[in-house]
Amino acid sequence: MSERASLTAAASPRRILLASLVGTAVEFYDFYIYATAASLVFGPLFFPASSSSAQLLAAYASLGLAFVARPLGSIIFGHYGDRIGRKSTLVASLLIMGGSTMLIAFLPTYQTAGWVAPLLLCLLRCGQGFGLGGEWGGAALLAVENAPPGWRARYGMFPQLGAPVGFIAANGLFLLLGLILTPDQFQAWGWRLPFLASILLVGLGLWVRLKLSETPDFAAALAEAPPPRVPLAELFRFHLWPTIGGTFAVVACFALFYLSTAFALGYGTTVLGVPRAQFLALQLFAILFMAGGIVWAGYLGDRFDARRVLMAGCLGTIPLGLLMAPLMGGGSIALTGLFLSLALLLMGFVYGPLGAWLPSLFPARVRYTGASMAFNVGGILGGALSPMIAQALSQKGGLLPVGLYLAAAALISFLAMLPLGRIRH
Repeated sequence: MSERASLTAAASPRRILLASLVGTAVEFYDFYIYATAASLVFGPLFFPASSSSAQLLAAYASLGLAFVARPLGSIIFGHYGDRIGRKSTLVASLLIMGGSTMLIAFLPTYQTAGWVAPLLLCLLRCGQGFGLGGEWGGAALLAVENAPPGWRARYGMFPQLGAPVGFIAANGLFLLLGLILTPDQFQAWGWRLPFLASILLVGLGLWVRLKLSETPDFAAALAEAPPPRVPLAELFRFHLWPTIGGTFAVVACFALFYLSTAFALGYGTTVLGVPRAQFLALQLFAILFMAGGIVWAGYLGDRFDARRVLMAGCLGTIPLGLLMAPLMGGGSIALTGLFLSLALLLMGFVYGPLGAWLPSLFPARVRYTGASMAFNVGGILGGALSPMIAQALSQKGGLLPVGLYLAAAALISFLAMLPLGRIRH
């Protein structure tokens, strides 16, 4: 039996898809509890008091630090993922992400430690971003490099489904704590519990991933030629344009998600005056549309083409941006819920097919580095500053300029994908 066949037989499709789903769900749970806490409590807890708006902006700025660390993580993890394999790299990324998240639960606040508190918070946030920088690319490759012919988009949707699963776990726990604890209890210590619980989820992710074999595509690439000494250098030398195009193609995905989750939560609970528990429940309902959109887009991606599905999602996001002000700012909780549901449904279309499409831009020998770099640098452009920019825009002009900002991000991603139609590995 060939090495490729033996590796394929060693890992059942169920185990492969479960590992790609559970791992990204854990990683995104860690990432989202920070985004939720940044919108709700990190401003007054970790930053000096000048105004509540300034504290919220500072909390959003710390949220963006992870996006700066993610490309570094994608370079380091991509280097070893393309040289020694996908499995070991995925385990390491999970440990770093989970450890950083757990330590946030033990941080002192600004009132007790002064400037040391926000410094430690920002360092651990960078640790989260560094770990996530290697997570997504490896999980996507784990799925699509094991996919049978004609199933790449459907296999590739499983790591993408980790996003709504992680979001539901994170916001569901915050919602439960908000119902059980008083506001003072939540502010004092309750917010720490989701970060502490991360260690249990990381253990689950490790248990699943340590049972995996290496992917057939990686084994085949090793059989053809030695791994590249410096995958990043080979990527930039021979695959620069797909990297640039893929980077801008994911801008809409990150902008849409963080504007409809982190920014919307902060805006809804402050400016609109919606109770925190009610808004979290609204987002939990809307995230189901994202899960449905990912599954729908996965099936369409195999039937038609993952790139065309992504482009259709970008086109749909442009008018959604123009509807943001009349829907979310219309003074009705039902209209706000409609906007969130539409936004996250479209999120499924601009995010779900990425698991299959981005890896297809690169050959297997530099695929981990290429897909991770494009995804995470695009995260900086589309997501790192989007809540902070949206907060500043909303203070000056309400939701209209925020919606225009979202529409512009979608247009950029649509245009970036136009010249990439013939690239396929």
